Amino acid sequence: MERPGYLRIASDLRERISSGEYGIGDQIPTLPVLSEHYGVSETTIRNALALLRNEGLIETRARAGTRVRESPPIRRLTADRYRNKAGVPSTPFTRDQRIGWSEYRLDKKFERVEATPELASLFECEVGEPLLARHFVFFDNDQPHQMSTSYLRWSDVEGTPVADSIHEPWPGGTRAQLATIGIRVALIKEAFTCGMPTEHEAKTLKIGSGVPVLRYTRRHVAQDGRVVEVASPIVRRGDTTIVEFDIPLG
Repeated sequence: MERPGYLRIASDLRERISSGEYGIGDQIPTLPVLSEHYGVSETTIRNALALLRNEGLIETRARAGTRVRESPPIRRLTADRYRNKAGVPSTPFTRDQRIGWSEYRLDKKFERVEATPELASLFECEVGEPLLARHFVFFDNDQPHQMSTSYLRWSDVEGTPVADSIHEPWPGGTRAQLATIGIRVALIKEAFTCGMPTEHEAKTLKIGSGVPVLRYTRRHVAQDGRVVEVASPIVRRGDTTIVEFDIPLG
């Protein structure tokens, strides 16, 4: 079965962009020109352009026409991002982004919640156990690049500076926070999935609905084997994120 016209046209324009025929900042031909070139209605062209716009490849501005967007830089998530550097204020996010502390901003909201069955499974605790939920949006030079909800056991953090959002962002991140209350993290576990963004994720990260996202769950495990933090999900745009890790062979 032949694909709908707007999909074929979007595919052709996408190839022209990826090949460099239409470079960053170049103007895409007008609706009448594209309509005549492809032999279809302007409505079909609009549908094709809307698809590319949702993918973040093009943008349309008043009196400036439709142009090829600049692609965000590729970021690599490596295992050593959790290793703090002495004397340098940073978090795993700033190390992922390769940015300094002054370029980093964090929106946050803290609330007390109870463990759902899913969270209880991740924490290996009872359903209903009190938790501190910390909702974060991470900014690199005022552009949102990551969002997450991080959960801590209320019994661990109640009455400590860790439970007060005024102290965020905290140099060293969660691992450093837990160390201040006597909890030493021995292991960090991560599990990754990917998919299309929810409406809330697309709006928060300022991406098109056609841009895939990377979602992952992180767990901090203490020296005694107890899970002391669960971040689920951590969300980043998937088209510019590479997960990279080494596999030592003895």
